[in-house]
Amino acid sequence: MQDTIPVRDDEQIDGERVAAFLWGKLPGSDQPLAVRQFGGGAANLTYHLDYGSHEYVLRRPPLGPVPPSAHDMARESKVLSTLWQAYPYAPRAFLFSDDKSVVGAPFFVMERRQGLVVRKRIPPAYAAIPDAPRRMSEALVDALADLHAVDYTAIGLADLGRPAGFVGRQIEGWWRRWQATELGEEAAMTAVYGWLLANQPAEGVPSLIHNDYKLDNVMLAPQDPGRLVAIFDWDMCTLGDPLSDVGALLAYWSLPDDPPHFQALAMMPIQPGFLRREELVARYAARSGRDVSQIHFYHALSLFRVVVIIAQIYVRFVRGQTQDQRFAAFGPVIPAAAQAALDVAQGARGTG
Repeated sequence: MQDTIPVRDDEQIDGERVAAFLWGKLPGSDQPLAVRQFGGGAANLTYHLDYGSHEYVLRRPPLGPVPPSAHDMARESKVLSTLWQAYPYAPRAFLFSDDKSVVGAPFFVMERRQGLVVRKRIPPAYAAIPDAPRRMSEALVDALADLHAVDYTAIGLADLGRPAGFVGRQIEGWWRRWQATELGEEAAMTAVYGWLLANQPAEGVPSLIHNDYKLDNVMLAPQDPGRLVAIFDWDMCTLGDPLSDVGALLAYWSLPDDPPHFQALAMMPIQPGFLRREELVARYAARSGRDVSQIHFYHALSLFRVVVIIAQIYVRFVRGQTQDQRFAAFGPVIPAAAQAALDVAQGARGTG
């Protein structure tokens, strides 16, 4: 799998120091270590540790200051050190360290899984499979419903979060983060914030939630687009309203007939064959048995959140905290995403 790149110049870690720290702590760690980087993703930094006979993945937060509680490697490690026992798509975490002298930030090491991550284009391996988009769509929804059915108490994760009041804290927390970006007034964001406060639905039965669920955060089997191999990026995993995960999936879901400001958020190929948003919701409802009648609220909340996430990444680039040129293009996406959130809140666009 050619899924790694040489480590970017401004995101280097000291391979010798990593090797010395991990020596004897993991199977194979007494062998020479080669380090490369996983080039996808726009936040946490992920490295491939290759000992020859054994491979691992090292995760650390992005460069520069990060908001409190964001990019939480201790949380992600805690979740993945136990969730794999009940949920096969969760890679197992082996080791966490808050020793910043090793890679410059807290980090953890987890198992390496092999497969395909679908981003903006259908991989060549799936080109001859005409129903690949539909099969990906169905696999995504089914895995999400199954995550929400996990008994988090039985695997020792009952203390991961405070489910009561989860949605209200999300609204206020993301609003504070938006203001902290200091990107100036954005009328659509102010309008969506007010709408969210006024339209909070009653709290449902809580579950374990991924909190950043989308197509490019999953890995699929190379020969079968309908079979998940892994789900990644668990650093925001918590206990809360499971429909917020469905809203996240909808927020990043883009279709050929969507207006440009919706397509600007695409984290997937924009082509026919993927389930429509209302089909995703219906399949989730059938598999989970949950009430999805207020799903437009969660869709709007997730788009509101996406605006803030994009803004935080863009601000790191503007402030010189990362040299990754991919992030220069995020500036124009911010107002587009804010307008998409407002459209969903006002009923001009949504799951239909």
